[in-house]
Amino acid sequence: MFFELVYDKSLAQASYVIGCQAGGIAAVIDPKRDVDTYFKIAEENNLKITHVLETHIHADFLCGSRELAAITGASLYLSDEGDKDWKYEFPHNKLKHGDIIELGNVTFEALFTPGHTPEHLSFLLTDHPATNKPSMLFTGDFVFVGDVGRPDLLEQAAGIKDSQEKGAHLLFDSLQDFNKMQDFIQVWPGHGAGSACGKALGAVPMSTVGYEKIRNWALQLLHDKSAFTKELLSDQPEPPKYFAMMKKLNKVERKLLTEVPEIVQLDKTSYQKAKTDKLRFIDTRPWKVYSDGFLKGTFNIPHNNSFSTWMGWFMDYEEDFVLIAEEGETEELTRKLMRIGLDNVNGYITPAQLLEFEQGKLSSYRAIDKQEVKEKMEEKDVHVLDVRGKSEFNSGHIEGAENLFIGKITENLEKVSKEKEVIIHCQSGARSAIAYSILRANGFDNILNYSGGWADWSKK
Repeated sequence: MFFELVYDKSLAQASYVIGCQAGGIAAVIDPKRDVDTYFKIAEENNLKITHVLETHIHADFLCGSRELAAITGASLYLSDEGDKDWKYEFPHNKLKHGDIIELGNVTFEALFTPGHTPEHLSFLLTDHPATNKPSMLFTGDFVFVGDVGRPDLLEQAAGIKDSQEKGAHLLFDSLQDFNKMQDFIQVWPGHGAGSACGKALGAVPMSTVGYEKIRNWALQLLHDKSAFTKELLSDQPEPPKYFAMMKKLNKVERKLLTEVPEIVQLDKTSYQKAKTDKLRFIDTRPWKVYSDGFLKGTFNIPHNNSFSTWMGWFMDYEEDFVLIAEEGETEELTRKLMRIGLDNVNGYITPAQLLEFEQGKLSSYRAIDKQEVKEKMEEKDVHVLDVRGKSEFNSGHIEGAENLFIGKITENLEKVSKEKEVIIHCQSGARSAIAYSILRANGFDNILNYSGGWADWSKK
C-alpha cells in the first residue's frame, strides 16, 4: 500500500493519497483545490488517480474533488447521509454507512459519524494483503488529535438556527462508537493545530484510537451528555465569515478551476485604471514594512500562514481586487486564494512599482509602545479597542478596554469612536496591524496601533 499525507499549513488542512501499488491506482481523500500536487505524487509513484473521497461538505476550504475528477476521470464518492439539506447537488457515487469502496487490494468502509455536520463520514481502511483487520481511520472533522469537530459552525457561520446542540448530541453518540474501536487503529484527521474547526487541535499529524481514548478531552466525558455538550460549545473560536460561502460552493454546481491561474502584473496605466475603478488593493507586505509607506485605502493582510483566513474574513466574493506583492510570491498567494474560492484577482503590482507610481504620496504610521498607552490613558479619555477573540479577552485584558473581534470590525464600525483617539491592540501586533489598515481604509484617522498588545501589557 502507498500512503502520503498532503498538509496545507495555511489552512491547517490535511488530505491523503492512498494507493494500491499492485494495481497502480490511487485514491485521494479531501483534496485541496490546487490539485497539481496530487498529479505529481501519482506520477512519481507510478499511480493513476481513480477514486476521490470526501468526508463531508467542508466549511473551511473549497474542496478540489471535482477538479481532480474532471482532469483524471476518477470516480467521486460522497456522503448520501443526512437529510435533504445535506445532499451534494452534482453527479457522484452516493455513500451510506457500511458501504465498501474497493481500491485494488485496499478497501475503505464508509462510517456514518455525524455531529460536526449531519452528513459526515469517516473512512476505515484495510490493507488486505497485510491483514483483514482495519489499520487506519480517516476522520475528517470528526475526531482530531486531542479534540473533536465543533458542531456549532452550521449555526454560527451558516446561520442554521438551533443546530449546534443537536449536532453536539449527534457527535456524543458518534463518539460512543469510536470508543468501541480497536486501540491500534491509526487516526488521520482532516485538520491540525491552527484550524478554526475545533478549539484544542494537536500539532501532531496523527494519533491512534487507543491514545485518543486516554488523552482526548471529549472522550473523557462520554458518560455525561450534558457536560460534554456544555464543554464542546464553550470557548470555540470565532468562525471565519467565508465558511458560509464554502458550505455553499462545496455543495452546489460551480465553475471548476483545473489549473493554477497566472495573475497579470499591472503597468502604470492598468494600475491607475484599477484605482479609478475603486478596486480593493491588498498589501501583502509585513506590517512593519507596510507602516513605513502604504497606499491610502489598502488592506494590509500579510503573506503568512493566516493570509487565506483573513482574506476570507474581509473580502466579498463578488469583488475584484489587486495584490501588492513581490513577483516571486504571486503563485503561492494565488494558491492560497483559490483554496478558499477567491478567484477575482485583477492583477498585482510589486512594492517597487508602488513607490514608482505614487512618487512620495504614500501614507505612513508609527506604532506606539506601552508607556505611550499608559500616558494617553492617564491624560485623556481614549477608546481602547481589543481586537482579539472573545475567549482571549475574557482570560485577561487591559482595564477599560472594549472587545471588538477583528473579523467583525467592518460590520461594527459604528462601535469605533470617531471623536476620541482609538488605541487598538491584539495579543502581539499581527491582528491589530490588519485592523489598523481596515479602519484607516474606512475613514478613521484617529487610530493608534499598540503593537506590543496584551503580551507586552501583561508582562510583570
